Amino acid sequence: MNTRGWQSLWESAEPLPGEGPARQLRVDAAGWLAAATEAAAAGARLLSLWTLRPADGAGEVRAALLHEAELLLLVLPWPDPQARWPSLAPLFPVARRLQRAAADLTGLACDDADQRPWLRHDLDGGPYDFVRVTGEGVHEVPVGPVHAGIIEPGHFRFSIVGEKVLRLEQRLGYAHKGITRRFTELPALEG
Repeated sequence: MNTRGWQSLWESAEPLPGEGPARQLRVDAAGWLAAATEAAAAGARLLSLWTLRPADGAGEVRAALLHEAELLLLVLPWPDPQARWPSLAPLFPVARRLQRAAADLTGLACDDADQRPWLRHDLDGGPYDFVRVTGEGVHEVPVGPVHAGIIEPGHFRFSIVGEKVLRLEQRLGYAHKGITRRFTELPALEG
């Protein structure tokens, strides 16, 4: 773990008001990847990733990173809504779903290979492109999106051989209400 890299990021960032140690670092596309790489090398975790896109069309990509008790907010201004910003999925695999949701909500997409809709199920224009598992004895078992229990609605596709699950692919977001968008219109402390 390279904690010196994190310390350098932390010291170059601006303090954010509020509870706890939190700072903000504005970066360009190269700095976005460099900062995320340093954070990942230091053992930081990606808490969240989202995009903002005001009416003028320009936008921002934001990532909240946590290292021990320190929160670093990376901010990447993104003026061209047609261009694709650098994906963080190679460093933080959980970023892939967050990036897909962000693209659905604001139209600001990253350069990740997986560009399938995450929340906007009606954008598919046809059946959802699940990753297929093939081979002798492989069966696909679709479940949902309606379930008897109290869990969130979701469609799950199990690829199995006997009782062994080879792959599980989830499709969530059926209960999405746009609350995240509402928080983008509020000052951070009110959110």
